[in-house]
Amino acid sequence: MATKQQHQQQADQKKIDEYIEKIHYSDRYSDDEYEYRHVILPKPLFKLIPKNYFNQDDSGTLRLLSEAEWRGIGITQSLGWVHYEVHAPEPHVLLFRRPKNFDQQYAQQQAYERQLANGKLAAGKNGRKK
Repeated sequence: MATKQQHQQQADQKKIDEYIEKIHYSDRYSDDEYEYRHVILPKPLFKLIPKNYFNQDDSGTLRLLSEAEWRGIGITQSLGWVHYEVHAPEPHVLLFRRPKNFDQQYAQQQAYERQLANGKLAAGKNGRKK
């Protein structure tokens, strides 16, 4: 049997799902090191975020969220983005960044891992052929 708390969580998740399409994603902007974007949550969605995602100082601002947490509230972005700052005057605005060349680094890492998995790098590591 579902508890009252489970029913409330299910109802909150259904409400969150209704607001996901209204999340605004800014265009990307960058400096020499990072690319940035901000994500604006609809205020009704912001009110549904679990209490433990907020700072305990009663400021009404979110703490920095892990990827699993921000994805859990409906934010969808490609890989590599990190929630790095909160904007206290507008707590429903989340600021994200990732290394400027993340896509290139990620592609290189994936190619390297594929080569490792295929054993192509193993023979060359110690300089001897099998």
